[in-house]
Amino acid sequence: MTSIPQQYKAESPADDDHATGDIFDTKDYHVQTTSGPLLILAGAGSGKTKTLTHRIAYLIANEGLWPNDILAVTFTNKAAKEMRIRLGQLLNQPGDSRSFMPWMGTFHGVCVRLLRLDGHHIGITSNFVIYDEDDRQRLIKDAIKQLHISDNQIKPRAVSSAISNAKNELIMPDEYAASAKYPFQQHVAEIYEKYETLRRAAGALDFDDLLIETVRLFKEAPDVRKKWQQAFKHILIDEYQDTNAAQYAIVKLLVNEHHNICVVGDDWQSIYSWRGA
Repeated sequence: MTSIPQQYKAESPADDDHATGDIFDTKDYHVQTTSGPLLILAGAGSGKTKTLTHRIAYLIANEGLWPNDILAVTFTNKAAKEMRIRLGQLLNQPGDSRSFMPWMGTFHGVCVRLLRLDGHHIGITSNFVIYDEDDRQRLIKDAIKQLHISDNQIKPRAVSSAISNAKNELIMPDEYAASAKYPFQQHVAEIYEKYETLRRAAGALDFDDLLIETVRLFKEAPDVRKKWQQAFKHILIDEYQDTNAAQYAIVKLLVNEHHNICVVGDDWQSIYSWRGA
């Protein structure tokens, strides 16, 4: 385990309006209120991510938590890296190492690790392949060809977008087909079903599957869900306004009976509304 000092100093107190010689001398409610759920809504540039970083530092330095007790989710790898480095500076720890704060990352990154570890409970092997967008469109083209649908009728990119949107809303192929009213939707329904058959045969998951299969894991394997609920004593999420239905379901399934969850966001600033946020 990483050895965490009982107290820490910010590397550059003059540049940090929260940290001083002995952790925090300001009574920051958002940082020091650590029991139960907390929602922080604020505008762009107001220091939401900084507050989240200091809250994590406070939990480790003052509340006796280990870094692996905390699930901290950001929406980009860059944001996760910057937060880890800043946290390392606050706690005098190696912030450039992934071993520090091992469960800090994006939803997709966290889900990859969860599925590698426990996916076998729902029939997912630990060596599954991850398809990127190019891979998905290639498989969609194969599905279109096998279904004898003309490329002039429907474009793979549009189908990919429709399938991704459906998955982010936890809509499976049969549900999509049941609600398909227009020719485009009906074609997508056919392709969606065929795409899933081909994807499973290849032993692959696309980016959206990383989320929905994690939801399925927690729903179908209650012992696994309980294990991770107990492992993550605190959950913190940055840019919460950008969560979609699948990500929300993961968070809801992971929160334990203590409801120690803190989310920060700006409901006027959703940059992922196009994918169901």
